[in-house]
Amino acid sequence: MQVNMAAILVQPQAMTTQIVSVTQGSDWGTGLTDCCEDCGICCCALWCFPCFMCRTVDEFGECLCLPLLENCGGVSLAMRASVRERYKIPGSIFSDCCTVCCCYSCTWCQMAREIKRRRSSTVITTQTTTVPLMSQVYM
Repeated sequence: MQVNMAAILVQPQAMTTQIVSVTQGSDWGTGLTDCCEDCGICCCALWCFPCFMCRTVDEFGECLCLPLLENCGGVSLAMRASVRERYKIPGSIFSDCCTVCCCYSCTWCQMAREIKRRRSSTVITTQTTTVPLMSQVYM
C-alpha cells in the first residue's frame, strides 16, 4: 500500500469585526414645530410632501414606497412609533396617535430631523484583526 505524503500548511486567518455605536438621547432632538432648525427639510415637505415622506422612510431604512400606502395615518403612526423605539425616545402610542392626528406634516418633519440628527451621530468602525496561528505542517 502506497501513501501519498503531501504537506499542508495552515496560514493565519484575518477576521473583520464591525462595531456600531449609536449615540442615544433621551428625548426628541427638536420640537414638533421647530421648522427653522432645518429649513431644507421643511421646504422639501412644503413643495412635495409625498416625495419628502418617501425620502424620510428610505433614510430610516424602510421600504421607499411605504408612505404610498398611507390611509388615515396608519403608516405615519407606525413610522413615529418605530423612530421612538429605535432611538429610545420616551413616549407612548397614545401620544404618537395624538401627534399624528393633530399635526400631520409637523410630525413628519420632526421625524426627518431626528433621523438626520441621529444618523450623523452614528459611528461605524471597521477593525481587521489577524489571528496568529502557528504554521503547522501535516504529513
